Amino acid sequence: MSQEKKIKSALISVYNKDGLEPIIEALKHHEVTIYSTGGTQKFIESQGAEVIPVEQLTDYPSILGGRVKTLHPKVFGGILSRRDLDSDVQTLDEYAIPELDLVIVDLYPFEETVAAGLSHEDIIEKIDIGGISLIRAAAKNYKDVLCVASQSDYAQLLEVLNNSKAQTSIEERKTFAVNAFAVSSNYDTHIFSYLNSPKTNETLRLSENEVMPLRYGENPHQSAKFYGNFEESLEQLHGKELS
Repeated sequence: MSQEKKIKSALISVYNKDGLEPIIEALKHHEVTIYSTGGTQKFIESQGAEVIPVEQLTDYPSILGGRVKTLHPKVFGGILSRRDLDSDVQTLDEYAIPELDLVIVDLYPFEETVAAGLSHEDIIEKIDIGGISLIRAAAKNYKDVLCVASQSDYAQLLEVLNNSKAQTSIEERKTFAVNAFAVSSNYDTHIFSYLNSPKTNETLRLSENEVMPLRYGENPHQSAKFYGNFEESLEQLHGKELS
């Protein structure tokens, strides 16, 4: 373990609250200062945790029907500041910006909204702006910040909070950052595909999260994987597992 960082503050803004309860409990146990917005703030408070509203930090309310909530220098300054750079530290002090050590964010369900066949207007409103920006900022600054961008990372986050006393290593923070950029790149790929239908841009963008290991690759000593939903693409009529 190297370049360990103690999680002292967290910004939490999620669309789906499932699985958040034990994380809130662990943050309470470690006396982590929590910042949040809207429905997430109310949910966290319902778990008996104290929350500092982002609006209190920024002195701005959520505006434009919720389109703008976290897009503010006091939020992104706290995420992107380099803790070992004196000029950044001085800037935080000058403008009363708190350091943010942990960012937990998920994104509006764009793919699910498209799949549900909702209106174009509804689909456009599910293009996340604040969330994707928080993910990119926190993942970029993984040297100092832990970014959790998916519920699939909650178990690993709980392990860090419960077993490592809220201490994270640079290796752990980089792993979370890689996962976060996987989330953001997949999200943008699906937005591009939706808006590019019918095709006005000939660029090909593919992003597949489902992976099925194959028996072997071109030769028995080589590994191989099938990316995508196999059952939607192909039907195996007989024989061994595919290679």
